[in-house]
Amino acid sequence: MGGSASSDDDGMIAGINVTPFVDICLVLLVVFMVTAKYIVSRPTIPVDLPRAATGQAQQENQTMSVTIDRTGQIFVDTRPVNEAQLLQVARERKRANRDVRAIISADQRVPHGRFVLVVDTIRNAEISRFAIQTESPGETAGQ
Repeated sequence: MGGSASSDDDGMIAGINVTPFVDICLVLLVVFMVTAKYIVSRPTIPVDLPRAATGQAQQENQTMSVTIDRTGQIFVDTRPVNEAQLLQVARERKRANRDVRAIISADQRVPHGRFVLVVDTIRNAEISRFAIQTESPGETAGQ
C-alpha cells in the first residue's frame, strides 16, 4: 500500500534499562552517608571527654548543651556564659519547655568543683533531667 511510512522502530518500548540510574543513586547515597556527619554537626567546643561504657545517645529536640572546656569556661550551645548567665538561660529554656534536658560535656581535666557548680546551677533552674556526655571506650577524641 502506498503512503505507508511505518517501520519496525516505531514500536512500543517494552523495557527500560535502569542500571545507570541505580548506579547514580548508589553513588549519591555513599556520598551523603560519608558527608552526613559534617553537614549535620553543629559547631562544638573541643573537650577531651572521659570514657564510659554505659553511655547513651540523647535526642537533640529537647536538650540544652552545656560545655565546660579545659580552662573552666562554660558554654551554652557554643556561646560563652558565666554562672549567672547560665542560670538565666537555663530558666528561660525551662519556661519554654517543661521537659528540657541539659547535656553536660566537661573536659576530663576540669576540677570536680567546677563541674558540680555547673550541675548545681542547672538544678537551681529547676532542670532536674540532665545527662553527662562521655565517649565510648572505642571512640577517639574529636569524633
